[in-house]
Amino acid sequence: MNTANKLTLLRVVLIPLFLVVLYLRFPYSQYIALVLFILASITDFADGYIARKHNLITDFGKFMDPLADKVLVMAAMLWFVESGRFPGWALLIVIVREFGVTALRLVAVEGGRVIAAGWSGKIKTASTMVGICAMFLFDEPLLDTIVVAVILVTTIYSGLEYFVKNRDLMNWKDL
Repeated sequence: MNTANKLTLLRVVLIPLFLVVLYLRFPYSQYIALVLFILASITDFADGYIARKHNLITDFGKFMDPLADKVLVMAAMLWFVESGRFPGWALLIVIVREFGVTALRLVAVEGGRVIAAGWSGKIKTASTMVGICAMFLFDEPLLDTIVVAVILVTTIYSGLEYFVKNRDLMNWKDL
């Protein structure tokens, strides 16, 4: 197993540990969970960089990297929904975007095309991870509102960008 895949696997292992620490609610558990979230987020950026730089792109990485990224972020957002700090409707928008982009990528693959992650998607991921870290550090309603707004704007923009750039994949004649 190459280094990039090991980092992806580490992120997969960190996700349940992150959740266990969050839900046990012992002194400083939120800060320990934050450290685990940051570590997992760093592996997300590092594994992609290493895979591209050293041409270590594998089917395992193509499958597990985006899945682990989404599960990590969704797990944190769900915890904030349960804590009353992130509206459920906003999480639904994030989930719909993720399913929509994944479905678009599946349609593209059927046509022999690969849709690579665009810059807006990378900005969405980075701003979401930074926003979640800020919410762990500061329990402030105004900050929560700003973070949710940033996540929604970047999520909607990047989702629309994927669909606009790849609108030729949508065959509306089937309706």
